[in-house]
Amino acid sequence: MVESTVVESTVVEVAPRNRDRIARRQVDKFAERRDQLAGAALQTLAELGYARTSLRDIAQNSDFSHGVLHYYFSDKIDLITYCVRRCKAECVTRYDHVVATAASADELRLGFAAALAATLREDAPMHRLWYDLRNQSLFDASFRSDVLEIDQSLEQMIWRVVTRFAELAQAQLVVSSSVAYGIFDGLFQQALLRQVTDESGGVAGRLQDSAESVLESLIVAR
Repeated sequence: MVESTVVESTVVEVAPRNRDRIARRQVDKFAERRDQLAGAALQTLAELGYARTSLRDIAQNSDFSHGVLHYYFSDKIDLITYCVRRCKAECVTRYDHVVATAASADELRLGFAAALAATLREDAPMHRLWYDLRNQSLFDASFRSDVLEIDQSLEQMIWRVVTRFAELAQAQLVVSSSVAYGIFDGLFQQALLRQVTDESGGVAGRLQDSAESVLESLIVAR
């Protein structure tokens, strides 16, 4: 009788653990599938922009059906927001290595400016999609909270660069976090716009030079 009770108790304890494990596995598979769909959608979104892209357009330019997209994403806004959050989650750590490894203010200044120019050259379509979505949020409240959250994380990214630069230079910053972000964000967006029409290939280089100068202008000697 005692032995039977022990066995039953063990079964009762194991069953919930199995259910939890299965549930976690299903959640992981669902998230993995959403990532796959988002990756397939990004190229179409980046090429056409928010206003000109529908879920049907994305399906036609990928290996996934329209019905599959609708199963994993409720609508276009849900998909685009997920895509941009996924990209920016990687982007916001882009300069962390430079910040962590720079041994001098000059090394940080040059490394940051070079990385900024590199992402303009290599990731321009994704950046265009981000600015498109941010502009749309001025008129459509559906994803405004997500845009504000992403924008805040980008401001914090720039602030990490700026404060470390001042520390290495043993200097004092003359701007706030929001002002520093506004300066570099405006500089980058301007370069992004120019790159669309400039076929000379010199926009990224000019952005790099400007970033180096601007970073130095944000500090004064103590």
